[in-house]
Amino acid sequence: MTFRSPVAEYEFLLKHVAGYDRIAATDRFADATADVVSAILTEAGKMCDGVMAPLQRDGDLTPARLENGVLRTSPGFADGYKAIAEGGWIGISAPEEYGGMGLPLTLATAVNEMMAGACLSLQLAPLMSQGQIEALEHHASDALKELYLPKLISGEWSGTMNLTEPQAGSDVGALSSKAVANGDGTYAVTGQKIFISWGDNDFCENVCHLVLARLPDGVPGTKGISLFLVPKYLPDADGNPGKANDLKVVSLEHKMGLHGSPTCVMQYDGATGWLVGKEHGGMAAMFTMMNNARLGVGGQGVGAGEGAYQQALAYALERKQGKSASGVIADHADVRRMLMEMKADLFAARAILLACAQAIDMQTATGDAGWAARAAFLTPIAKAFGTDTGIRVAETGVQVHGGMGFIEETGAAQFYRDVRVTAIYEGTNGIQAMDLVARKMMDGGEAAFALIEEIEEQAERARASHPNMAEAVWQACESLREATEWLVAQQDLQDRFAGAVPFLKAFARVLGGHYHLAAAMADPGGAREKLARFYINRMLPEHAGLLAHAQAGAEGAFALSLDELAG
Repeated sequence: MTFRSPVAEYEFLLKHVAGYDRIAATDRFADATADVVSAILTEAGKMCDGVMAPLQRDGDLTPARLENGVLRTSPGFADGYKAIAEGGWIGISAPEEYGGMGLPLTLATAVNEMMAGACLSLQLAPLMSQGQIEALEHHASDALKELYLPKLISGEWSGTMNLTEPQAGSDVGALSSKAVANGDGTYAVTGQKIFISWGDNDFCENVCHLVLARLPDGVPGTKGISLFLVPKYLPDADGNPGKANDLKVVSLEHKMGLHGSPTCVMQYDGATGWLVGKEHGGMAAMFTMMNNARLGVGGQGVGAGEGAYQQALAYALERKQGKSASGVIADHADVRRMLMEMKADLFAARAILLACAQAIDMQTATGDAGWAARAAFLTPIAKAFGTDTGIRVAETGVQVHGGMGFIEETGAAQFYRDVRVTAIYEGTNGIQAMDLVARKMMDGGEAAFALIEEIEEQAERARASHPNMAEAVWQACESLREATEWLVAQQDLQDRFAGAVPFLKAFARVLGGHYHLAAAMADPGGAREKLARFYINRMLPEHAGLLAHAQAGAEGAFALSLDELAG
């Protein structure tokens, strides 16, 4: 299959749906004009299609491996990473003072998603570095920033994030890794971390690990955790990689997918590290990286879904079976239903990603608290819906292939195997939903209601040109408002948590209707209006069942005892 980056789709979304013009109108991003955006997307698309996409199958069939303690990456991955680095794609939104392009995160989100669609295993490497760049930019000392940021942005060095331990998964506060001051401004870090994406490689001069550990006086739980920058090689006086640090890759995880991306078990034995942020303030610093990664992982879901959709469509357009107008299965009603659902959901998820990135850019450019609240509210939705969509689309892609989808040689199954972990990365989607209905509603639902108001205002404007679709979106939004009011009124968090996942899905469904309606208004009579009608008439109604579930409370979920569950 030949992958084609959705450049035109992103240009349409940025111009007509995601409100990119507001970003370009700020002083901070005034140079990121429409012409710049078009040029960036076009060049990124060429790199994705010509360099990264051909590596997709190689990474799966010839996985990364550990030989005598040395990590060997999949064939072609070194050249692929070199192309990413030399193109400046790692530092697309990084600060210019350290060698980055300083462009909006919205544009970086689009480029990252295209790279994920081309080769998700390889795209993980620059994504990890981008998260580390942001964490260091906001929390590291000037000395660390001056040394590490230019190297990370150029791609000479790569970055990782070390949170999880064998006994401490999502409960990060249960970690046992320790750090002790060396008396010279550095710390000795000891412990083992698991699930470390791209914990090592054979194409960067140095690998820089952000590691959570506890100082001797750190209290139990997350409030006692600090963050340390621990490089594979200790920089010498000139800032070049010198002596090997006291860390190693113990083994590589044997995974369901993403075989080209080495997921490492890391061991630190008194490794030298530098404090990032304040003592015991590690979670605040790490959350900067995690929030960046959550948006990025949502994009990975959409990217993998795009690859799966393109492959399924190509197969459906050439597979002849049964009777249809064209003679191929793409004209069978149920196959057409699957393809339309895939395309419509990818559009919705992509629009939500861009809306979240736009809010982050507007917050950066203006410092406005309203934008900050919107970005925070949309982040768990973008992550969870983006990855759920990627998984659903990839699974449907297998179904479109029929029996051939279950045969590895077609490559259809790889998209599903690769994308499945994204619903677990950076906080499971259940945790994202719980965050949405708890922490993100500590404002009494103010951020949620602000979005709801915008959706209804647009629906009112759309009544003149698209009355039926506008009414459907408006009614769905009213139901969402009522459910949000119910959730905010619940004092027992278990009642919120029990319906958190369906509530997040319902909110995403309504947002999808909102963005599809905007597309219809911008393309009257065109393909996007037709796709919007399909989504609003056939997929948006799912919100009703989801909201009923969301408001059912916790009692039913706990109706069976643990013994009865096992019986």
